[in-house]
Parts: sequence; structure tokens; C-alpha cells
Amino acid sequence: MPDRQPIALIVDDEPDICDLISMTLRRMDVKADVAMSVAEAKRRLSEKCYDFCLTDMRLPDGEGLEIVEKVQDFPAERSLPIAVITAHGNMDTAITALKLGAFDFVSKPVNLERLRSLVQLALRLNEGRHIEQQEFPPLLQGPSEPIQKLRSQIEKIARSEAPAHIIGEAGTGKELTARTIHEQSPRSDKPFIPMYCATIPAGSIEETLFGRSDTNSLSAGLVLAANGGTLFLDEISCLPPETQVKLLQIIQDKAISSTGGDVVHDLDIRILSASQTPLIEEVRAGRFHSDLYYRINVIELHAPPLRQRHDDIPLLVRNTLRKISADQRGAIPKASQDAITALQAYSFPGNLLELENILERAVTLCERNTLYAADLLIPRDQPAPMPGPPEVAKQQNSSNPLPQLTPLTECGPGAYPGQFSASDYSTLDEFLQTIERTAIEDALDKTDWNRTAAAEKLGISFRSLRYRLKKLGLENE
Repeated sequence: MPDRQPIALIVDDEPDICDLISMTLRRMDVKADVAMSVAEAKRRLSEKCYDFCLTDMRLPDGEGLEIVEKVQDFPAERSLPIAVITAHGNMDTAITALKLGAFDFVSKPVNLERLRSLVQLALRLNEGRHIEQQEFPPLLQGPSEPIQKLRSQIEKIARSEAPAHIIGEAGTGKELTARTIHEQSPRSDKPFIPMYCATIPAGSIEETLFGRSDTNSLSAGLVLAANGGTLFLDEISCLPPETQVKLLQIIQDKAISSTGGDVVHDLDIRILSASQTPLIEEVRAGRFHSDLYYRINVIELHAPPLRQRHDDIPLLVRNTLRKISADQRGAIPKASQDAITALQAYSFPGNLLELENILERAVTLCERNTLYAADLLIPRDQPAPMPGPPEVAKQQNSSNPLPQLTPLTECGPGAYPGQFSASDYSTLDEFLQTIERTAIEDALDKTDWNRTAAAEKLGISFRSLRYRLKKLGLENE
């Protein structure tokens, strides 16, 4: 932001509110112009460059949403944060404004502490216009259309305070997406607190999230730990119904209180959430609170699966190999063209996480500095990789080919496929883990990596499947 006193445009037809907001801004060393109608606001916005705008929703000649829409049409060099003032409890109007591009809202009667926090965020958002564009994390880089769309959404969402929900398969980088939104936002110097709702026992989830509460005190949970920053709720659909209701109340009140209400903490947090499937399906099934859905799903974005990022594979491989070499403190390995081709032909049910695992395993086991397709050990149900270097191709064509796994479902009852020979394994545990891994991967493949359906197919509980996935290194992000 230039070295000048920032200036705001306040749009409201109530003189008392305009005076209150203007006085608050002056104490923050912010000048304020006032407009009392939509027409006057549009005229002022056309004549002067403001650092941010705050508008009431109901005006004599129209709706504040008209002003929100006008600001969205400004060119990038004139873009400015705009927030809205809503009637108390009118969250539907606030959500509409956020969807149109407003970065935040404040309710009447205006809480001055909340107003000051909003103004500070607005000024920091405006400063961000003059900062060189940040580079995206390596796993979110690439020329493919789906990842370019996601990066564009991240940049826009980072300039807003609107709650956003990320949908993506296991391993697509949902937490990385949320963290990038946080790091590109004006909250970047505040905490980013992730919570994995699916892994916390139901009996502990409220204390973990909201803290331990009694009449006179409230110990810090993750909500308070994230105050000022961002709270990321992964697999939010796993929250119990009573926890969903409490979270909804906290979002609406922007405060958290002790059991008796004697201790109240004002909250200034942004909530980002994620799930593997659209939350609306959980709402329709009656497992997720509809009001909470509309509060957290103001903006929805999709983390694309790796099979849709064919053109990104070469760059992702280079970036991942650099990371592996840094972790192992060795020379940076290279991937041959036939290795790249083999990876581009693979569907990656485990997405980015599986790509990292495949490359790390290959680097660890390969004695050369160049990886060929045969070094990747890509599962056999995928298109066959192209030949590697002469010595590898010779090994593949010899009388002792590399072992290939057959899905257990193709074997007769009580039988094991031929490759499960004791001579191929050094221990019984290794032998049994191979069988277990193959059965689980086969069930996951046949259910499109729907863990609930896979557990049912295997005849085990969801919790048991999750434990086995973790034990076998197949657990998602």
C-alpha cells in the first residue's frame, strides 16, 4: 500500500452508524468518506480509489449487493476489499454477499472490536495487491487445466474471509490447498490449525475442538488455538451431530463460552474444511446438519485427482525427486522418459501421496541415478511400462521375471496365487502382509477407493480397515 493515510468508503443511510464507524476508523488513522445511497456510492467509487469499502445491505435506492457486484467488476489494479453490514442473525444475506465476492461481514448492532478486526484485515488484504505474487507449493504446480483452475481459485479465496470447502479424493492435497489459502491470506502470520475429524475418538472430539469447559473457566481447544488464524477441519462429515450443532453456534456467535457462560472468548477465525465426497450427499442422508453445511460451504473448490493432471506429471516428478534427494541428502535422481510415460499411463488411486511413495521406493531400491519404468514397480493392472535400460529389460525377459501380483478375488477358495511362494519372502510377516495388502488394494480399486464400501467388501469394520491402511502405509493424507 502506498505511503499515505488509507481511506475507506462507508455506505449507510443511518447517520448515527456512519458517525460511529467513521470515529472508529479515525482512531485507527483511517480516513472515511460517507455515501448514503447506492447511486452515491457508485459515483464515489468511480471518482476515487479507496482502500476498502463497508456497505449496509439495505439502502433507500437499492441493495448493498449492487455495490459488491460493482466492485467485482473493477480491474485488478483498482480491486479493493468490500465488506457488508447485515441485520442481526441474517446469515443468509451475509452468505449471498460472500458468494458474490465480499470478503467479510459484520452484524448490527456493530461490535466495535469486531469492526476493528475487520478493518485491519481489509487493510492487509489491500497491502497484498502490492506484494509480488507468491509461488505455489511444488505439488500444486503444473500446466494442466484442472490445477491452473485450482490455483486461480486459491488466489481469489485467499483475498476473502468466506468459509471454503475443499472436495477431493484421498491424497489429492486438500490440506495443502487449505494451507496455501491461509499462507496467501492476511492471516498468514497467524496459526494454521488442522484437525483430522476422522481420526479422533467420538468421546474426545468436543474437548479437542472446543477445550475443557466448566462454569468459571475454559481451557484451550483447537478453536481457541486457531484464534486470529485459520482452522482446517478435514473430513468434517465425521463430526458427531452434537458437535456439528455446537460448531454452528460458534460460527454464528463468533464467540465461545464456558458451560455457565461466565467466560466468553470472542473469536476471529477463518474456517476451511474438506471431505472426500460432496457434503450435500451427507445432508440429504440426514447425517450432516443442513445449516452448518450452508455456513461452511460458501465457496466450494475441487482438488483434482492425479489422473486428471497428465500434463503435470513431468514437473511433479522433478519436484518430488528434489524433495526426496534433500531428505536423503543425496544427488538428485532423474526420471527417464519411459518412466514418465509409465507414470502418465497410471491412474493413481492414491493420487499425490501414491506418486511420492512410488518415487521414494524407487530411489531407495535403485542403485542407479536414473529411474526407468521397471524401477517404479507400478501395479500390474495398469498399462505395462515401457522397457528400461538394457540390463533391466534383460532381467524382465529372463526366465526369472519380476513377481507380479494377482488380485486375491481371482483365486479359488482357500487358494493363494502362484506368486505368493515362501521362497520370495524372508519372513512369515512379510508373506502375510503382501497377501493383506493385495486384498485391501483390490477391494479399494473395485470400490473406487470408497473406504466404507471396501471395508464392507472385505468383511471388516471401517475402523479396522483404517488401522490396516495405516499399518501398511496406505493411509491417506
